[in-house]
Amino acid sequence: VQLQASGGGLVQAGGSLRLSCAASLRTISGYAVGWFRQAPGMERKFVGAINRSGGISYSDSVKGRATISRGDARNTVFLQMNNLRPEDTAVYYCAADSSVILSNVASQTAYKNWGQGTLVTVSS
Repeated sequence: VQLQASGGGLVQAGGSLRLSCAASLRTISGYAVGWFRQAPGMERKFVGAINRSGGISYSDSVKGRATISRGDARNTVFLQMNNLRPEDTAVYYCAADSSVILSNVASQTAYKNWGQGTLVTVSS
């Protein structure tokens, strides 16, 4: 599965962005899709994920400000980020895997397929 993350850009603090993750498959509904981000000089960290049954989880750092959803086009998953903060600045990656389960949805090593990342920069 090839993944294409897009939608990043420069936004002021308090603004919003919607990131997209498009898969090369006709439908990605059989896959869990996770979002991760890597800030400059930092390790890549879990942001949120939607599992195969539609269950969604978020990291504490974005809970209440992020919404993950599947698009009407079945091969796309979105990450809506609101009330962005400078500390949200990072390269955002999407990942997908058909074997991810609830217990490992936040684990990077559980995902075999990764997109190339899209840069989000939040100015103060």
